[in-house]
Amino acid sequence: MRNMKKWADEQIANKKRIAIPIMTHPGIEMIGKRVVDAVQNGEVHAQAVIELGKIYPSAATTVIMDLTVEAEAFGCRIDFPENDMPHIIGRLVSNAEEIDNLKVPNLNAGRIPEYLKANKLTAEAISDKPVFAGIIGPFSLAGRLYDMSEIMIGCYIEPEAIGKLLDKCTEFLIKYCQELKRIGSNGVMIAEPAAGLLSNEDCQAFSSVYVKKIVDAVQDDNFMVVLHNCGNQGHCTEAMLNTGAAAFHFGNAIDMVEALNVCPKDKLIMGNVDPVGVMKLTSAAEVKTYVADLLQKTATFDNYVLSTGCDLPPHVPAENIQAFYEALNEYNK
Repeated sequence: MRNMKKWADEQIANKKRIAIPIMTHPGIEMIGKRVVDAVQNGEVHAQAVIELGKIYPSAATTVIMDLTVEAEAFGCRIDFPENDMPHIIGRLVSNAEEIDNLKVPNLNAGRIPEYLKANKLTAEAISDKPVFAGIIGPFSLAGRLYDMSEIMIGCYIEPEAIGKLLDKCTEFLIKYCQELKRIGSNGVMIAEPAAGLLSNEDCQAFSSVYVKKIVDAVQDDNFMVVLHNCGNQGHCTEAMLNTGAAAFHFGNAIDMVEALNVCPKDKLIMGNVDPVGVMKLTSAAEVKTYVADLLQKTATFDNYVLSTGCDLPPHVPAENIQAFYEALNEYNK
C-alpha cells in the first residue's frame, strides 16, 4: 500500500518538476483499438493505460475521463461513436417527483463493472507509480441526469429537489470510490467541470458541499482525492479549496500562476496545457515552446505539477506528446 500523503510531500520537496498529463487515447491508438472498445471493455481500457505507462514517464497513471459512465448506471441512454467519447441522449429526470422515484444504482449497473475491472487490472500491473481512477463530480452528474441547462435554472427555482438529486448522486459516487479504493487505486480524480458554470457561492452550495462528503468518506493517507474543474476561470477556486481534497487540477480556462498564488503550498496543484488548442492543433515545436514557457512561469511554486488541462482527445500527434516531455526534461536539467 502506497502512502499518498508521503508521496505528495516528496513531490513538493523534489526540486525536479514532475508531469501527470491526463491521457488515455494515445494508448488506445497504440494498441490498435477504437475508443468504443476501450470504454466498453475493461481489459482493453487497462491494456491502453498500461501501454502508455511503458512509453511515457508520467509520475502517475490516470484512466479515461469518461463522464457518461455514472449517468448510464442511473439509467441514461448513451450513444457510442467508434472513435470519440460516448455522449448522453436526452435527460433522465425532469421534476421533483421523478427525482424522488430515482433509484441509486448498485455497482453492477451499466459499464461500472468494466471500469472497475480496468482500474483493478491497471493497479495490479503498475506498482512503480500511483494509479488514479476517475469519476464524475456530483454536480456534473446531476446535470447530466437532469439536463445541464435545466439544472442551472433548477438550482434557483427548486433547490430542494436539486439537493435531493445531488444527495443521490453523492451516495452513488461514494460507493463507487470506496470500491475503487478497495481494489487498489491510489486515488481518484473527480471531474467536476459543470461546477465552473456556477458562482463561487453556488459552487460551494451545489458542488463543494457534496464533493467534501466524498472526500470525507474515502480520503486518507493512502488514498488521495484530486478535484478537477476545467470550467473554473478563477471565480470559484475558493469553493474548490473548501472541499478538503488533497490536490487540485485546473483546466486551460484559468491563469495557472494566479491559481497557484491562491492555493495552499502544501497541496499538489496540477494543470493546465490546453489539450486541444495546444496539444492537438499546434506543431511539436509550438508545444515545446508553450510548455517551456509555462514551466518558467511556475518555477517558484514547488507544489506545481505539469499536466494537461483535461483528458487528451483522440488523435493527438505522438510528436506533440514527445515535445511536452522534452520541454520538461530540458527544464529539469
